[in-house]
Amino acid sequence: MDDEANTQSAGSAQDLVATPVRDVMSVALVTVADDESVLMAWEIMQRTGFHHLPVMNSEGRCLGILERAELAVACAAPATAVSEARVLDLISEQHPVIHDHAPVSRAAVLMTQVGADALPVLDASGALAGMLTARDIVALVAGQPKRRPGPAGAGPVHFSLEPVLPYPFDD
Repeated sequence: MDDEANTQSAGSAQDLVATPVRDVMSVALVTVADDESVLMAWEIMQRTGFHHLPVMNSEGRCLGILERAELAVACAAPATAVSEARVLDLISEQHPVIHDHAPVSRAAVLMTQVGADALPVLDASGALAGMLTARDIVALVAGQPKRRPGPAGAGPVHFSLEPVLPYPFDD
């Protein structure tokens, strides 16, 4: 009986790791522009409760993911340095990405190799389709994936926060 249970578990594990990333990824994202201030990025994280923000350039291309820990370290710098720092300063030139059709196992290996807690997920055209986090993978393994299939053609939902007051403050 133990062998049978182990065989069933192995089969289930194989099914889980073969699951496409698109079936597990988060699609409700708050993004931040690459030229945004580090302080605004911190404010966005504080207000939304997110731990990762995809960083987008002016052409709508994802440049990487800004993680809460990186941002906290940057915000610990002297005030003058923090006030001048931009999000792009915190993004490395080599950022791993995963495509939405890739299996979760490939994403998990990539995340482990580079020490990332999250990966931007790109669709076939190279556009940001979502974000896969370690929490998404744990939820899948626990049998509680949070992503629900939407209607055909439904894509990710992106939010970006804009300051209400003009900057710089002109009087």
